[in-house]
Amino acid sequence: MLKDDRYFMRRAMAQAEKAADRGEVPVGSVVVKDGTIVGCGWNRPISKKDPTAHAEVIALRAAARKLGNHRLTGCDLYVTLEPCPMCLGAVVQARVRRLVYGAPDPKSGAVRSVMQFPFQKLNHRPDIVAGVLAEDCGRLLRSFFKARR
Repeated sequence: MLKDDRYFMRRAMAQAEKAADRGEVPVGSVVVKDGTIVGCGWNRPISKKDPTAHAEVIALRAAARKLGNHRLTGCDLYVTLEPCPMCLGAVVQARVRRLVYGAPDPKSGAVRSVMQFPFQKLNHRPDIVAGVLAEDCGRLLRSFFKARR
């Protein structure tokens, strides 16, 4: 695990905390290009009344606007929770170089937990790093759901 991966995952965790503070499931994401954060996002499907307003999608949209391109070639996406199929599809469409995630998602994770995304049939496959600060990322989620029960 790279030192930078832990640093940027902590930045994604700060985004997840924003989601939790607003009553959203605490998932956060950042997009990084050349060592600089170019897009941030936290889960907002409830507040935006938008089922696609996942942290990853929001961060990818912000990065695309900032960089002026729908292709995020050379960018890395950090997210606190293993992406769902929709978000993993967005990662592929954006041509993200690396996907780095924290905790596994046993309910809807599309990288390894519930399904394995069919990368071999696609024209782009990001490098994937799983489990960066997984325990810390998982703790955010467990604390959030424990407080709501």
